[in-house]
Amino acid sequence: MSVTKRKEKTPGVIVQARTGSTRLPGKILKELPYGSGITALEQVIQRLQRCREIERIIIATTTNPEDDVIVEIAERSGVSWFRGSSEDVLSRYFGAAVKYHVDPVIRVTSDCPCIDPAVVDRCVVEFNARGVSYLSNTLERSFPHGLDVEVFSFEALATAQEQAKAPPEREHVTPYIIQHAEVFSRVNVKAFPEETGPGIRITLDTREDYTLLCAVFDFLYPANPFFGAREIVELFHARPYLHEINRKVVQKKIFHSLREEYQEALKILKLQDLNRMVSYLEHKRAEVEEEGKG
Repeated sequence: MSVTKRKEKTPGVIVQARTGSTRLPGKILKELPYGSGITALEQVIQRLQRCREIERIIIATTTNPEDDVIVEIAERSGVSWFRGSSEDVLSRYFGAAVKYHVDPVIRVTSDCPCIDPAVVDRCVVEFNARGVSYLSNTLERSFPHGLDVEVFSFEALATAQEQAKAPPEREHVTPYIIQHAEVFSRVNVKAFPEETGPGIRITLDTREDYTLLCAVFDFLYPANPFFGAREIVELFHARPYLHEINRKVVQKKIFHSLREEYQEALKILKLQDLNRMVSYLEHKRAEVEEEGKG
């Protein structure tokens, strides 16, 4: 394995960002709070700027002209930026890490406008203390969806860049690292009891998600613009009806077999009450499972 050598190491967070979302185009440019003039991406940046354990913030966007606005936001916010492939996000991360000498790499996505600086810092501290290749708070989920953090060494990133071939491994950055436990040591960070809320979804991927986030910001932002995991969990405990706003939204996943994808498809169809299609596919279960063995 050939690893790019760098003169220095800088703990940095790389935030992947593009305007071309499939389910909600331009989602990271939507305002939070509603009518504030502050974009979701700027909320992510402002929160990360409060982290104590990172020295650089890099917005990794694409070379597509429509993403010029993302570079403008990065420059206006006083953070670094990098442009790379729109589809091969792994190569985009690698290029950003090389350019800015990042090690370890902290991965946060731009659709997490409630990211908690304290959680990010805790993950970085734990990564440094444990001496592993990869750490996240999602291997075993205990935090709400939308507070996701991954930390990994530059060496692990370089290995993935060299070895990962499958499209999902290139698009989602870390699947190769996660799937090769025999190569990469890894550890999971659990939420404290007052932060625990794996059933809460405060990421931004659909119109329903945006509606919920507007409500969350309306409730919490005036008292504390940098509300964290504890305040979010307390809010959902106090107002459980908030769960209903985006209850039918299904989190995107990476599937390793046809059988896994089939089971997820059934779940989605049931959420939408498409019962005749569910019945049809269940009749095809044996065929799907047999094909999935191939």
